[in-house]
Amino acid sequence: MIIGSHVGLKAPDFLVGSVNEALSYKANALMLYTGAPQNTLRKPIKELKVEEAKELIKKHNLTVVVHAPYILNLASPDEEKRSFSINFLKQELKRVEEIGSNILVLHPGNHMTNTMEEGLDLIVDSLNKVGESNVKIAIETMAGKGSECCYKFEQIKYLMDHVNYPLYVCFDTCHTFDSGYDLVNKYDEIFAEFDRIIGLEKIICFHINDSKNTLESHKDRHENIVKGNIGLDTLKRVVKDDRFISIPKILETPYIDGVAPYKEEIELLLK
Repeated sequence: MIIGSHVGLKAPDFLVGSVNEALSYKANALMLYTGAPQNTLRKPIKELKVEEAKELIKKHNLTVVVHAPYILNLASPDEEKRSFSINFLKQELKRVEEIGSNILVLHPGNHMTNTMEEGLDLIVDSLNKVGESNVKIAIETMAGKGSECCYKFEQIKYLMDHVNYPLYVCFDTCHTFDSGYDLVNKYDEIFAEFDRIIGLEKIICFHINDSKNTLESHKDRHENIVKGNIGLDTLKRVVKDDRFISIPKILETPYIDGVAPYKEEIELLLK
């Protein structure tokens, strides 16, 4: 079982602090951003205590996932903004490799004033310009909030069929539920549909989140493991599914009264 949570990255310990935070949750996986998720300001990798962190990662056999910042938009109809996203993503892939991870989770983008089809074509063009690297890009299943692309399995498959190198998937339970896939009542059917359209082997990361909202709400609001509309039983079913045992599972649930709930939630999921 490979399970952990989102962790912070802050001075003075940077990556060493990220690893120690994960270990404090009794986790064997962690996900981080190489800087603030809301912007593209980034410190040089050499300042992030990478080598010390790598020693700890190896010692404790941890799996490290990196998430790209939210503000990248590979589907933007604004050429200048899309070009910025492309160039930033190229650099971020290099940073992920330097950190020692081989998975980058990516929100693919919002089509905005364009149609969904036009947005998907721009994402394809953008990813082809980014080019293949040693890091696997995992397209996150989205909730369909606003003009988000890739809230349907077919939309992700379209990218896979047209980008000229392999893409993978980060399956977010909250997003997928909010987008209209009933994991609670149709668990087997949903994963059979995913397998038929994309292939289960393409899932290389899970985000394990409950949802504050109801099925097909398109809201994307994470909830704690025992408080949402997906429920503990369904989330445990994902975590313990034999087909997914070797795939890292990352919690992104909200803090409770300013305190991270991850140690307790991991324990709940593993019971």
